[in-house]
Amino acid sequence: MSDEEEDYMSDAFLTKIQDVKPGVNMVRREKEAIKKEALHKEKNIKNRQKTYKEQEKESREAALQSSISNENKGFALLQKMGYKAGQGLGKEGAGRVDPIPLNIKTDRGGIGLEGLKKRKAEEELEHYRQKVRAKQQNETKSLEDFRSRVRTEREERKIEGDLSRSQRSCEQLDSQKGITIPREAWYWPKANPDDEDDDLDDKDEEEDIVEITSFDKLQILTSYLRGIHFYCIWCGTAYNDEEDLCSNCPGDTAADHD
Repeated sequence: MSDEEEDYMSDAFLTKIQDVKPGVNMVRREKEAIKKEALHKEKNIKNRQKTYKEQEKESREAALQSSISNENKGFALLQKMGYKAGQGLGKEGAGRVDPIPLNIKTDRGGIGLEGLKKRKAEEELEHYRQKVRAKQQNETKSLEDFRSRVRTEREERKIEGDLSRSQRSCEQLDSQKGITIPREAWYWPKANPDDEDDDLDDKDEEEDIVEITSFDKLQILTSYLRGIHFYCIWCGTAYNDEEDLCSNCPGDTAADHD
């Protein structure tokens, strides 16, 4: 083997190979370290920088903490009029000592926007209250209408019941006196339900017939029973004569007997 050819198994060749490999890793590590250092510096710079609003806030707070100097023209005028630092405003010194607090506007809304929002919120609240009141009034009216309807239906059923009892009593008392035909057809109860339909047909044919309500029929029939038979349907008693009826019967209506 010649001297120019190197033995790849010799120590010199292996040392040369080891010298090359660490050199490559060193370059890579140095580049990464430089890059990390640059990023760290950039991050520190960003952290040290403050926004315009933060700078403005710090400047404002620093200015509020410091007292007004004699170079301020307004303060100089106050001193000429006898004002002393730390004293309250006014002739007696009983006025404000601390400066009027600042109300910093941080949003982008124009002047008067807050007032407009407040008025709008009040209008919406008032509109909601009106809707609630209207709903409550409708519910109250519906409840009153329901109660009135129920009360009317109850009264109508009671009138119909009193009229039916009066008709049966009239038929019985008339029969006891030998009366075979009632003064009016409706003085006595209907013998056949079909007769009611016949009467309706007759009423349709006669244009001059005036409709009589059940209440009116009850008034007329109870008056007939009291005057002819001295009978009160609410007492359930046939009295001896008119004097006996007037003396012992509370009255000629259902309300008088409650």
